[in-house]
Amino acid sequence: MTTAVVTGGGSGIGAAVSRRLAKDGHSVVVADLNGDNAERIADEIGGVAITLDVTDTDAVYEALRHREVDILVNNAGNSHFQFFVDTTPADWDFILKVNLVGAMACTHVVLKGMQQRRSGVIVNVSSEAGRGGTVAGAPYSAAKAGLLGFTKAIAMEAARYNVRCNAVAPGPVDTPMLHGEAAHAGELGKRLAQAMIDSTVLKRAGSPDEIAGAIAFLASEDASFITGHTLAVSGGLSML
Repeated sequence: MTTAVVTGGGSGIGAAVSRRLAKDGHSVVVADLNGDNAERIADEIGGVAITLDVTDTDAVYEALRHREVDILVNNAGNSHFQFFVDTTPADWDFILKVNLVGAMACTHVVLKGMQQRRSGVIVNVSSEAGRGGTVAGAPYSAAKAGLLGFTKAIAMEAARYNVRCNAVAPGPVDTPMLHGEAAHAGELGKRLAQAMIDSTVLKRAGSPDEIAGAIAFLASEDASFITGHTLAVSGGLSML
């Protein structure tokens, strides 16, 4: 049985991905900063839970270095609705670590084993913000854009080992992160969240299951000839 690791797998998109990959027959390691959430999802799907802070590189290595990982879904992320002039270097550091450096660390740990086995799939969860930018989210946009460049570079490096690396770029998704950040930022956050939804041609937010379906496809043999690609799953928010 193949083993999949899903970071941020205890809620939102990550929980949906964990459930979908388990349904598809994979053994799923649910990794989440919130250990209780990880345990809850792992118990539900018969998986394994680990409490993991992806911003702690040493912890990432300790958690993953002895695991034979066939599928890695770098989903852990965080964002804040805040105009750039109101941010601090500490804000930038946190957002970059969660959304970009954490994915790099997880990939660095598991990639060598994938290459040695000449088999493996990595799916990075980016964002339409990384493709087109977003108001009141400059550090997040920068991190997610960096993740797209990282995806392409790893796809190029790993292809000769039969390891594929792709990304998905969700638009607004009905998750605790979207609603939580909107509430935290008050009226501004609510307006920005609604503006993102209104900007989709389908005029609605996506569901975590819809993002999970796209990730499951990229992780499957149905996508065996796809690498270095970014799949927009955003209701037509961007058609680049």
